[in-house]
Amino acid sequence: MKQTLNGLLFLIIFSLFGIQCSFLKEDRSKENHWENPVPIDLEEIVNRGFIRAVVDNSSVSYYIYRGRRMGYEFEMLRNLANNLGIKLHLIVTPDIGEAFKLLNTGKADIIAMNLEITEERRVFANFTKPMGQISTVLVQRKSNNMVKDYPELQGKEIHIRKDAVYRDQLTSLQELYEIDLNIIEDDEDAENLVNRVVKGEIELTILDKENALVNATYFDNLDVDLEISPNSDVAWAVRKNSPNLENAINEWILKRKKSGYFNMIYAKYFQNPKNSYFRNNSPFSSLSGNTISPYDDLIKKGSETLGWDWRLLASLVYKESGFDTTATSYAGAVGLLQLMPVTLERFGVDNPNDPIQSLMGGVNYLKYLDKFWLERIPESNERIKVILASYNIGHGHVEDAWRLAIKYGGNPQSWESIAHFLKLKSNPDYYRDPVVKSGFAKGHLAVNYVADVMILYDSYRVLINP
Repeated sequence: MKQTLNGLLFLIIFSLFGIQCSFLKEDRSKENHWENPVPIDLEEIVNRGFIRAVVDNSSVSYYIYRGRRMGYEFEMLRNLANNLGIKLHLIVTPDIGEAFKLLNTGKADIIAMNLEITEERRVFANFTKPMGQISTVLVQRKSNNMVKDYPELQGKEIHIRKDAVYRDQLTSLQELYEIDLNIIEDDEDAENLVNRVVKGEIELTILDKENALVNATYFDNLDVDLEISPNSDVAWAVRKNSPNLENAINEWILKRKKSGYFNMIYAKYFQNPKNSYFRNNSPFSSLSGNTISPYDDLIKKGSETLGWDWRLLASLVYKESGFDTTATSYAGAVGLLQLMPVTLERFGVDNPNDPIQSLMGGVNYLKYLDKFWLERIPESNERIKVILASYNIGHGHVEDAWRLAIKYGGNPQSWESIAHFLKLKSNPDYYRDPVVKSGFAKGHLAVNYVADVMILYDSYRVLINP
Protein backbone atom coordinates (compact mmCIF):
# COMPACT_ATOMS: atom_id res chain seq x y z
CA MET A 1 0.00 0.00 0.00
CA LYS A 2 2.84 2.35 0.94
CA GLN A 3 4.58 1.57 -2.36
CA THR A 4 1.38 2.32 -4.22
CA LEU A 5 0.95 5.66 -2.42
CA ASN A 6 4.59 6.57 -3.05
CA GLY A 7 4.18 5.69 -6.69
CA LEU A 8 1.00 7.72 -6.95
CA LEU A 9 2.66 10.65 -5.20
CA PHE A 10 5.59 10.42 -7.62
CA LEU A 11 3.25 10.45 -10.60
CA ILE A 12 1.40 13.48 -9.25
CA ILE A 13 4.65 15.38 -8.60
CA PHE A 14 6.05 14.35 -11.95
CA SER A 15 2.86 15.40 -13.70
CA LEU A 16 2.76 18.78 -11.97
CA PHE A 17 6.45 19.34 -12.63
CA GLY A 18 6.03 18.28 -16.22
CA ILE A 19 3.06 20.60 -16.68
CA GLN A 20 4.95 23.42 -14.98
CA CYS A 21 7.94 22.80 -17.26
CA SER A 22 5.71 22.83 -20.31
CA PHE A 23 4.17 26.15 -19.15
CA LEU A 24 7.63 27.56 -18.53
CA LYS A 25 8.78 26.48 -21.98
CA GLU A 26 5.66 27.95 -23.55
CA ASP A 27 6.03 31.20 -21.61
CA ARG A 28 9.70 31.39 -22.50
CA SER A 29 8.97 30.84 -26.19
CA LYS A 30 6.35 33.59 -26.03
CA GLU A 31 8.56 35.99 -24.12
CA ASN A 32 11.69 35.49 -26.21
CA HIS A 33 10.24 36.08 -29.65
CA TRP A 34 12.85 38.82 -30.13
CA GLU A 35 15.79 36.40 -29.78
CA ASN A 36 15.07 34.67 -33.10
CA PRO A 37 13.09 37.12 -35.24
CA VAL A 38 11.69 35.85 -38.51
CA PRO A 39 14.30 36.45 -41.26
CA ILE A 40 12.45 38.86 -43.57
CA ASP A 41 14.33 41.78 -45.10
CA LEU A 42 13.77 44.35 -47.84
CA GLU A 43 14.10 41.95 -50.78
CA GLU A 44 11.37 39.64 -49.47
CA ILE A 45 9.12 42.63 -48.71
CA VAL A 46 9.53 44.10 -52.21
CA ASN A 47 8.94 40.69 -53.83
CA ARG A 48 5.80 40.28 -51.74
CA GLY A 49 4.58 43.66 -53.02
CA PHE A 50 3.61 45.30 -49.73
CA ILE A 51 5.04 46.37 -46.40
CA ARG A 52 3.19 45.87 -43.10
CA ALA A 53 3.31 48.54 -40.43
CA VAL A 54 1.86 48.64 -36.91
CA VAL A 55 0.02 51.85 -36.01
CA ASP A 56 -2.63 52.84 -33.51
CA ASN A 57 -5.97 54.58 -34.05
CA SER A 58 -5.09 58.10 -32.95
CA SER A 59 -4.75 61.57 -34.43
CA VAL A 60 -0.98 61.18 -34.31
CA SER A 61 -0.88 57.77 -35.96
CA TYR A 62 -3.84 56.70 -38.10
CA TYR A 63 -7.60 57.22 -38.44
CA ILE A 64 -10.45 57.46 -40.93
CA TYR A 65 -11.98 60.86 -41.68
CA ARG A 66 -14.87 61.11 -44.16
CA GLY A 67 -13.83 57.80 -45.66
CA ARG A 68 -10.25 58.92 -46.17
CA ARG A 69 -7.27 57.39 -44.38
CA MET A 70 -5.33 60.03 -42.46
CA GLY A 71 -2.73 60.42 -39.72
CA TYR A 72 0.79 61.74 -39.21
CA GLU A 73 2.42 58.30 -39.17
CA PHE A 74 0.15 57.01 -41.94
CA GLU A 75 1.08 59.74 -44.39
CA MET A 76 4.79 59.15 -43.82
CA LEU A 77 4.39 55.38 -44.14
CA ARG A 78 2.46 55.81 -47.38
CA ASN A 79 5.22 58.03 -48.74
CA LEU A 80 7.83 55.43 -47.76
CA ALA A 81 5.84 52.61 -49.43
CA ASN A 82 5.52 54.69 -52.61
CA ASN A 83 9.24 55.34 -52.51
CA LEU A 84 9.87 51.57 -52.32
CA GLY A 85 7.35 50.93 -55.12
CA ILE A 86 5.08 48.73 -53.00
CA LYS A 87 1.70 48.83 -51.24
CA LEU A 88 1.13 49.69 -47.58
CA HIS A 89 -0.77 47.34 -45.27
CA LEU A 90 -1.57 48.54 -41.76
CA ILE A 91 -2.08 46.65 -38.52
CA VAL A 92 -3.92 48.63 -35.83
CA THR A 93 -3.30 47.99 -32.15
CA PRO A 94 -2.84 50.24 -29.09
CA ASP A 95 -0.69 47.53 -27.41
CA ILE A 96 3.02 48.37 -27.74
CA GLY A 97 4.09 44.98 -26.37
CA GLU A 98 1.92 43.25 -28.97
CA ALA A 99 3.46 45.47 -31.66
CA PHE A 100 6.97 44.17 -30.87
CA LYS A 101 5.66 40.60 -30.99
CA LEU A 102 4.02 41.20 -34.37
CA LEU A 103 7.31 42.64 -35.62
CA ASN A 104 9.55 39.78 -34.53
CA THR A 105 7.17 37.01 -35.56
CA GLY A 106 7.10 38.42 -39.10
CA LYS A 107 3.49 39.64 -39.07
CA ALA A 108 4.70 43.25 -39.33
CA ASP A 109 7.81 44.93 -40.74
CA ILE A 110 7.74 48.34 -39.02
CA ILE A 111 6.36 49.71 -35.77
CA ALA A 112 5.30 53.30 -36.46
CA MET A 113 3.90 54.43 -33.12
CA ASN A 114 6.00 57.50 -32.32
CA LEU A 115 8.22 55.40 -30.02
CA GLU A 116 10.81 56.95 -27.76
CA ILE A 117 14.19 55.25 -28.20
CA THR A 118 15.21 53.51 -24.99
CA GLU A 119 17.82 50.90 -24.10
CA GLU A 120 15.08 48.57 -22.89
CA ARG A 121 13.35 48.72 -26.27
CA ARG A 122 16.64 48.15 -28.12
CA VAL A 123 16.51 44.60 -26.77
CA PHE A 124 13.40 43.93 -28.86
CA ALA A 125 14.26 45.74 -32.11
CA ASN A 126 16.48 48.20 -33.94
CA PHE A 127 15.44 51.81 -34.35
CA THR A 128 15.66 53.94 -37.46
CA LYS A 129 17.21 57.37 -37.46
CA PRO A 130 15.11 59.74 -35.34
CA MET A 131 11.91 60.97 -36.97
CA GLY A 132 11.80 63.86 -34.49
CA GLN A 133 11.72 64.61 -30.78
CA ILE A 134 8.99 64.60 -28.18
CA SER A 135 8.60 65.52 -24.54
CA THR A 136 5.83 64.30 -22.26
CA VAL A 137 3.43 66.27 -20.05
CA LEU A 138 0.87 65.68 -17.35
CA VAL A 139 -2.73 65.91 -18.59
CA GLN A 140 -5.29 67.05 -16.01
CA ARG A 141 -8.49 69.08 -15.73
CA LYS A 142 -8.18 72.74 -14.85
CA SER A 143 -9.16 73.41 -11.24
CA ASN A 144 -8.01 75.12 -8.07
CA ASN A 145 -6.44 71.84 -6.96
CA MET A 146 -4.35 71.22 -10.08
CA VAL A 147 -0.92 69.63 -9.76
CA LYS A 148 1.54 72.46 -10.44
CA ASP A 149 4.80 70.90 -9.23
CA TYR A 150 6.20 67.40 -8.86
CA PRO A 151 5.90 67.06 -5.04
CA GLU A 152 2.15 67.64 -5.44
CA LEU A 153 1.96 64.28 -7.21
CA GLN A 154 2.35 62.59 -3.83
CA GLY A 155 -0.32 59.89 -3.45
CA LYS A 156 -1.86 60.60 -6.86
CA GLU A 157 -3.26 57.92 -9.18
CA ILE A 158 -2.00 58.26 -12.75
CA HIS A 159 -3.37 56.18 -15.63
CA ILE A 160 -0.93 55.55 -18.47
CA ARG A 161 -0.81 53.55 -21.66
CA LYS A 162 0.49 50.01 -21.20
CA ASP A 163 4.15 49.43 -22.21
CA ALA A 164 4.77 53.14 -22.78
CA VAL A 165 7.93 54.81 -21.46
CA TYR A 166 5.76 56.88 -19.12
CA ARG A 167 6.17 54.35 -16.29
CA ASP A 168 9.95 54.78 -16.32
CA GLN A 169 9.59 58.56 -16.44
CA LEU A 170 7.22 58.57 -13.47
CA THR A 171 9.44 56.14 -11.57
CA SER A 172 12.37 58.53 -12.02
CA LEU A 173 10.26 61.36 -10.64
CA GLN A 174 9.30 59.23 -7.64
CA GLU A 175 12.94 58.54 -6.83
CA LEU A 176 14.06 62.12 -7.42
CA TYR A 177 11.35 63.77 -5.31
CA GLU A 178 10.77 60.88 -2.89
CA ILE A 179 7.06 60.68 -3.60
CA ASP A 180 4.66 57.75 -3.88
CA LEU A 181 2.47 57.35 -6.95
CA ASN A 182 -0.14 54.79 -7.93
CA ILE A 183 0.67 54.09 -11.59
CA ILE A 184 -2.05 52.18 -13.46
CA GLU A 185 -1.28 50.80 -16.93
CA ASP A 186 -4.39 50.55 -19.11
CA ASP A 187 -4.99 48.65 -22.36
CA GLU A 188 -6.14 51.86 -24.04
CA ASP A 189 -4.58 54.32 -26.42
CA ALA A 190 -3.47 57.71 -25.11
CA GLU A 191 -6.39 59.65 -26.58
CA ASN A 192 -8.97 57.45 -24.87
CA LEU A 193 -7.22 58.21 -21.59
CA VAL A 194 -7.38 61.94 -22.38
CA ASN A 195 -11.10 61.63 -23.05
CA ARG A 196 -11.53 59.94 -19.67
CA VAL A 197 -9.70 62.85 -18.02
CA VAL A 198 -11.98 65.32 -19.81
CA LYS A 199 -15.08 63.44 -18.60
CA GLY A 200 -13.75 63.26 -15.04
CA GLU A 201 -13.54 59.45 -15.03
CA ILE A 202 -9.84 59.62 -14.11
CA GLU A 203 -7.80 62.47 -12.70
CA LEU A 204 -4.43 62.26 -14.46
CA THR A 205 -2.67 60.78 -17.48
CA ILE A 206 0.54 61.34 -19.46
CA LEU A 207 0.76 62.29 -23.14
CA ASP A 208 3.30 63.40 -25.72
CA LYS A 209 3.47 67.19 -25.60
CA GLU A 210 2.54 67.89 -29.22
CA ASN A 211 -0.51 65.67 -29.03
CA ALA A 212 -1.42 67.13 -25.65
CA LEU A 213 -1.30 70.67 -27.03
CA VAL A 214 -3.64 69.71 -29.88
CA ASN A 215 -6.08 68.17 -27.40
CA ALA A 216 -5.86 71.26 -25.17
CA THR A 217 -6.93 73.51 -28.05
CA TYR A 218 -10.33 71.86 -28.33
CA PHE A 219 -10.87 70.77 -24.72
CA ASP A 220 -10.99 74.03 -22.77
CA ASN A 221 -10.86 72.30 -19.41
CA LEU A 222 -7.49 70.57 -20.01
CA ASP A 223 -4.19 71.68 -18.50
CA VAL A 224 -0.96 70.32 -20.05
CA ASP A 225 1.63 72.70 -18.58
CA LEU A 226 3.57 70.38 -16.26
CA GLU A 227 6.40 68.65 -18.15
CA ILE A 228 7.15 65.10 -17.05
CA SER A 229 10.20 64.51 -19.26
CA PRO A 230 12.28 66.71 -21.60
CA ASN A 231 12.68 66.19 -25.35
CA SER A 232 13.98 62.82 -26.48
CA ASP A 233 14.33 61.13 -29.87
CA VAL A 234 11.48 59.11 -31.37
CA ALA A 235 11.79 56.67 -34.25
CA TRP A 236 10.30 53.65 -35.99
CA ALA A 237 11.31 50.12 -34.99
CA VAL A 238 12.37 47.31 -37.34
CA ARG A 239 13.60 43.75 -36.81
CA LYS A 240 17.24 43.40 -35.84
CA ASN A 241 17.86 41.07 -38.78
CA SER A 242 16.45 43.49 -41.40
CA PRO A 243 19.51 45.69 -42.10
CA ASN A 244 18.56 46.44 -45.71
CA LEU A 245 15.10 47.63 -44.70
CA GLU A 246 16.60 49.72 -41.92
CA ASN A 247 19.10 51.30 -44.33
CA ALA A 248 16.38 52.01 -46.93
CA ILE A 249 14.20 53.71 -44.31
CA ASN A 250 17.15 55.74 -43.02
CA GLU A 251 17.99 56.93 -46.54
CA TRP A 252 14.36 57.88 -47.06
CA ILE A 253 14.30 59.79 -43.73
CA LEU A 254 17.40 61.83 -44.64
CA LYS A 255 16.02 62.72 -48.07
CA ARG A 256 12.58 63.67 -46.80
CA LYS A 257 14.01 65.80 -44.01
CA LYS A 258 16.16 67.71 -46.53
CA SER A 259 13.17 68.19 -48.86
CA GLY A 260 11.03 69.71 -46.09
CA TYR A 261 8.45 66.91 -46.35
CA PHE A 262 8.60 66.12 -42.63
CA ASN A 263 8.02 69.77 -41.72
CA MET A 264 5.01 69.92 -44.05
CA ILE A 265 3.36 66.82 -42.53
CA TYR A 266 4.16 68.01 -39.01
CA ALA A 267 2.50 71.37 -39.70
CA LYS A 268 -0.58 69.67 -41.17
CA TYR A 269 -1.26 67.63 -38.03
CA PHE A 270 0.18 69.69 -35.19
CA GLN A 271 0.26 73.37 -36.17
CA ASN A 272 -3.36 73.80 -37.21
CA PRO A 273 -5.32 72.81 -34.11
CA LYS A 274 -8.63 74.02 -35.55
CA ASN A 275 -8.43 71.47 -38.39
CA SER A 276 -7.34 68.80 -35.91
CA TYR A 277 -10.35 69.59 -33.77
CA PHE A 278 -12.83 69.09 -36.60
CA ARG A 279 -11.12 65.90 -37.83
CA ASN A 280 -10.90 64.38 -34.36
CA ASN A 281 -14.43 65.24 -33.25
CA SER A 282 -16.39 64.79 -36.45
CA PRO A 283 -19.03 62.03 -36.49
CA PHE A 284 -17.29 60.98 -39.71
CA SER A 285 -14.02 60.29 -37.84
CA SER A 286 -13.03 56.89 -36.45
CA LEU A 287 -11.64 58.77 -33.44
CA SER A 288 -15.03 59.97 -32.24
CA GLY A 289 -17.77 58.40 -34.33
CA ASN A 290 -18.68 55.30 -36.28
CA THR A 291 -19.81 56.87 -39.54
CA ILE A 292 -17.90 56.79 -42.80
CA SER A 293 -20.04 59.07 -44.98
CA PRO A 294 -23.40 60.88 -45.14
CA TYR A 295 -24.61 57.96 -47.27
CA ASP A 296 -23.95 55.11 -44.82
CA ASP A 297 -27.63 54.17 -44.44
CA LEU A 298 -28.05 54.03 -48.20
CA ILE A 299 -24.84 52.01 -48.57
CA LYS A 300 -26.03 49.58 -45.88
CA LYS A 301 -29.29 49.08 -47.75
CA GLY A 302 -27.39 48.42 -50.99
CA SER A 303 -25.00 46.02 -49.28
CA GLU A 304 -27.94 43.96 -47.98
CA THR A 305 -29.08 43.55 -51.58
CA LEU A 306 -25.60 42.36 -52.54
CA GLY A 307 -24.92 40.28 -49.45
CA TRP A 308 -21.72 42.26 -48.84
CA ASP A 309 -20.26 43.81 -45.71
CA TRP A 310 -21.46 47.43 -45.99
CA ARG A 311 -17.92 48.63 -45.29
CA LEU A 312 -16.72 46.86 -48.45
CA LEU A 313 -19.33 48.68 -50.56
CA ALA A 314 -18.37 51.93 -48.80
CA SER A 315 -14.74 51.29 -49.79
CA LEU A 316 -15.79 50.92 -53.42
CA VAL A 317 -17.89 54.10 -53.30
CA TYR A 318 -14.99 56.06 -51.80
CA LYS A 319 -12.58 54.68 -54.42
CA GLU A 320 -14.95 55.65 -57.22
CA SER A 321 -16.18 59.08 -56.13
CA GLY A 322 -14.92 60.01 -52.67
CA PHE A 323 -18.65 60.16 -51.72
CA ASP A 324 -19.13 63.10 -54.11
CA THR A 325 -22.50 62.75 -55.90
CA THR A 326 -21.40 65.24 -58.58
CA ALA A 327 -18.08 63.56 -59.38
CA THR A 328 -17.40 63.08 -63.11
CA SER A 329 -14.40 61.18 -64.50
CA TYR A 330 -12.39 62.09 -67.60
CA ALA A 331 -14.16 59.21 -69.39
CA GLY A 332 -17.64 60.52 -68.54
CA ALA A 333 -18.48 58.26 -65.60
CA VAL A 334 -20.70 60.02 -63.07
CA GLY A 335 -22.24 59.73 -59.61
CA LEU A 336 -21.35 57.94 -56.39
CA LEU A 337 -20.40 54.75 -58.18
CA GLN A 338 -19.13 56.43 -61.39
CA LEU A 339 -21.37 54.71 -63.89
CA MET A 340 -20.84 55.21 -67.63
CA PRO A 341 -23.79 56.51 -69.72
CA VAL A 342 -24.49 53.09 -71.27
CA THR A 343 -24.59 51.48 -67.80
CA LEU A 344 -26.82 54.25 -66.45
CA GLU A 345 -29.34 53.58 -69.21
CA ARG A 346 -29.13 49.80 -68.83
CA PHE A 347 -29.84 49.90 -65.10
CA GLY A 348 -32.50 52.59 -65.18
CA VAL A 349 -30.64 55.57 -63.72
CA ASP A 350 -32.27 58.82 -64.93
CA ASN A 351 -30.42 61.21 -62.63
CA PRO A 352 -26.84 60.05 -61.90
CA ASN A 353 -26.36 62.89 -59.40
CA ASP A 354 -29.17 61.55 -57.24
CA PRO A 355 -27.39 59.46 -54.58
CA ILE A 356 -30.18 56.87 -54.32
CA GLN A 357 -30.41 56.28 -58.08
CA SER A 358 -26.64 56.35 -58.56
CA LEU A 359 -25.87 53.94 -55.75
CA MET A 360 -28.67 51.50 -56.50
CA GLY A 361 -27.77 51.57 -60.19
CA GLY A 362 -24.23 50.61 -59.26
CA VAL A 363 -25.50 47.94 -56.87
CA ASN A 364 -27.64 46.44 -59.64
CA TYR A 365 -24.60 46.37 -61.92
CA LEU A 366 -22.59 44.62 -59.18
CA LYS A 367 -25.43 42.09 -58.80
CA TYR A 368 -25.24 41.42 -62.54
CA LEU A 369 -21.48 40.86 -62.28
CA ASP A 370 -21.96 38.58 -59.28
CA LYS A 371 -24.42 36.44 -61.27
CA PHE A 372 -22.02 36.42 -64.25
CA TRP A 373 -19.17 34.97 -62.15
CA LEU A 374 -21.12 32.88 -59.63
CA GLU A 375 -20.81 29.45 -61.26
CA ARG A 376 -17.24 30.01 -62.46
CA ILE A 377 -15.95 31.25 -59.09
CA PRO A 378 -18.14 29.86 -56.29
CA GLU A 379 -15.93 31.03 -53.39
CA SER A 380 -17.30 34.45 -52.40
CA ASN A 381 -14.05 36.12 -51.26
CA GLU A 382 -12.32 35.24 -54.53
CA ARG A 383 -15.38 36.21 -56.56
CA ILE A 384 -15.64 39.63 -54.91
CA LYS A 385 -12.15 40.56 -56.14
CA VAL A 386 -13.02 39.39 -59.65
CA ILE A 387 -16.24 41.44 -59.49
CA LEU A 388 -14.29 44.53 -58.43
CA ALA A 389 -11.86 44.08 -61.33
CA SER A 390 -14.79 43.62 -63.71
CA TYR A 391 -16.40 46.78 -62.37
CA ASN A 392 -13.21 48.69 -63.07
CA ILE A 393 -12.07 47.37 -66.44
CA GLY A 394 -15.07 45.47 -67.79
CA HIS A 395 -15.92 41.81 -67.34
CA GLY A 396 -14.88 41.02 -70.92
CA HIS A 397 -11.22 41.72 -70.12
CA VAL A 398 -11.42 39.78 -66.87
CA GLU A 399 -13.07 36.89 -68.70
CA ASP A 400 -10.12 36.90 -71.10
CA ALA A 401 -7.76 36.56 -68.13
CA TRP A 402 -9.95 33.74 -66.79
CA ARG A 403 -9.65 31.91 -70.15
CA LEU A 404 -5.88 32.45 -70.21
CA ALA A 405 -5.65 30.98 -66.70
CA ILE A 406 -7.43 27.84 -67.96
CA LYS A 407 -5.26 27.58 -71.09
CA TYR A 408 -1.91 28.06 -69.32
CA GLY A 409 -2.57 25.88 -66.30
CA GLY A 410 -3.51 28.56 -63.79
CA ASN A 411 -6.33 28.32 -61.29
CA PRO A 412 -9.40 29.94 -62.89
CA GLN A 413 -11.14 30.09 -59.50
CA SER A 414 -8.32 32.08 -57.88
CA TRP A 415 -8.13 35.88 -58.08
CA GLU A 416 -4.34 35.68 -57.79
CA SER A 417 -4.13 33.54 -60.93
CA ILE A 418 -6.67 35.64 -62.86
CA ALA A 419 -4.84 38.82 -61.79
CA HIS A 420 -1.56 37.37 -63.10
CA PHE A 421 -3.02 36.92 -66.58
CA LEU A 422 -4.97 40.17 -66.44
CA LYS A 423 -1.65 42.01 -66.03
CA LEU A 424 -0.32 40.13 -69.07
CA LYS A 425 -3.08 41.56 -71.28
CA SER A 426 -0.81 44.46 -72.20
CA ASN A 427 1.63 41.93 -73.73
CA PRO A 428 0.92 41.12 -77.42
CA ASP A 429 1.86 37.48 -76.83
CA TYR A 430 -1.22 37.26 -74.64
CA TYR A 431 -3.74 39.82 -75.89
CA ARG A 432 -3.39 38.30 -79.38
CA ASP A 433 -3.96 34.80 -78.07
CA PRO A 434 -6.94 33.10 -79.80
CA VAL A 435 -8.82 32.71 -76.49
CA VAL A 436 -8.73 36.48 -75.90
CA LYS A 437 -11.87 38.22 -77.19
CA SER A 438 -11.50 41.80 -75.88
CA GLY A 439 -7.93 42.56 -76.95
CA PHE A 440 -5.39 44.84 -75.27
CA ALA A 441 -5.93 46.10 -71.73
CA LYS A 442 -3.88 47.81 -69.04
CA GLY A 443 -4.74 45.01 -66.70
CA HIS A 444 -2.23 46.04 -64.04
CA LEU A 445 -4.37 49.11 -63.34
CA ALA A 446 -7.38 46.93 -62.56
CA VAL A 447 -5.26 44.69 -60.32
CA ASN A 448 -4.03 47.76 -58.43
CA TYR A 449 -7.62 49.02 -58.23
CA VAL A 450 -8.76 45.83 -56.51
CA ALA A 451 -5.82 46.02 -54.09
CA ASP A 452 -6.69 49.65 -53.24
CA VAL A 453 -10.33 48.83 -52.50
CA MET A 454 -9.43 45.82 -50.37
CA ILE A 455 -6.78 47.73 -48.40
CA LEU A 456 -9.30 50.49 -47.69
CA TYR A 457 -11.86 47.85 -46.69
CA ASP A 458 -9.36 46.34 -44.25
CA SER A 459 -9.01 49.78 -42.65
CA TYR A 460 -12.77 50.34 -42.44
CA ARG A 461 -13.24 46.85 -41.02
CA VAL A 462 -10.73 47.50 -38.23
CA LEU A 463 -11.73 51.07 -37.34
CA ILE A 464 -15.49 51.17 -38.05
CA ASN A 465 -17.97 48.90 -36.28
CA PRO A 466 -20.22 46.76 -38.51
